[in-house]
Amino acid sequence: MGKILNMKKAILVGVCMRPSDFEKKKLSLDELERLADTAGLEVVGKFIQKRQKPDKTFFIGKGFLAEALAETSEENPGLIIFDNELSPSQGRNIEKEFEMDAIDRTEVILNIFHDHARTREAQLQVKLAELQYQLPRLKRLWSHLDREKGQAAGSSGTGRGMGEKQIEIDKRLIRREIAKVKTELNKVFLHKETQSKLREKMKKVCLVGYTNAGKSTLFNRLTDAGVLVEDKLFATLSTTTRKLALSKGRDMILSDTVGFISNLPHHLVASFRATLKDVVDADLLLHVIDSSDELFPFYIDEVQKVLKQIKAEEIPQLLIMNKSDAADRTKMMFYLKSHENSILISAKNGENIDKFLQRVDDELHSADKYVLLIPHTEQKAVNLLHKLGQIESTEYLEEGVQITAIINQEDLHAFERFLRK
Repeated sequence: MGKILNMKKAILVGVCMRPSDFEKKKLSLDELERLADTAGLEVVGKFIQKRQKPDKTFFIGKGFLAEALAETSEENPGLIIFDNELSPSQGRNIEKEFEMDAIDRTEVILNIFHDHARTREAQLQVKLAELQYQLPRLKRLWSHLDREKGQAAGSSGTGRGMGEKQIEIDKRLIRREIAKVKTELNKVFLHKETQSKLREKMKKVCLVGYTNAGKSTLFNRLTDAGVLVEDKLFATLSTTTRKLALSKGRDMILSDTVGFISNLPHHLVASFRATLKDVVDADLLLHVIDSSDELFPFYIDEVQKVLKQIKAEEIPQLLIMNKSDAADRTKMMFYLKSHENSILISAKNGENIDKFLQRVDDELHSADKYVLLIPHTEQKAVNLLHKLGQIESTEYLEEGVQITAIINQEDLHAFERFLRK
């Protein structure tokens, strides 16, 4: 996956097949430019061709691509990046015709993932995604062997070239490596399941959202975890988990996860099964949104698509409208009124964080105020109440300790015999 690392200049190209999608395609190319920047590339041109369907040979019109390269020739780009996914044959044809490397959006994302994978889990997941991406593209990687040999066995094309033989060998090797990585990832997955069972009594909350929405900033604000925060896409690849105390006497487990992005390939999502398990197992999803971005409704939809893909769309959600310090306040107030499950905050300066935590607590726990009379001989019950409930007052009487406390419905069964009628 290291092809683009030595290339410093690139042009971006995309195909728009419906006139109504042209603005959306422009936004997609802008995002691809940010991906290229994160991968250490300089974009020297962006081009969109309107056509009814992709070209079978080059995906885009041969003439259109030649004009794009001519227009940017002074910049001397060494790479063409397609916003749409290329088939192996299309990539091979473009590289042969224009004598330039051609990659697609998925390969850029994989390069970024490769560079940002810090933990063993993330490295395994990225390796699996890379292997699955490479497998159908081996012919493209080895076709140079047959070109160099000049079809020495004869011009009829009936002979099997060196490249073709090498492809069969490599396919076996890659399939074997995929099986090995999957076995290692299953161990990670089982370990996570064991950890999850140990935490079953605690509510699990997961931060999700479009990449760069501010999830890690919010996570650090709530937990002082010191998670790396960068103004780049996919700064977070591994899940970070911390315990967080809530006001109603219950702790919760809070997880920060990899950011989502438009057009995430299915195999990439599947490769990150271990990381995304925290999302699937959550009791509540905190969908963090960059409210300062005018396109946030589009990004909300894109995140929902990924949640549906991993079968997490039915999990309760709170929409966290982050970056309130930079948002259009009038627009936000209108949005909040029409979306009851949303709240406006600023993870950066702490605005509304206390109110936000109370909303999370209310979503997770249904609690009421109760008066209990606990006999002096039941000190263990008093200790448990202090642990699970929110104590408002304590009065020592002859027959026992009278305590007024806020108790979660799920904990009430432990104290029912002490309730004052």
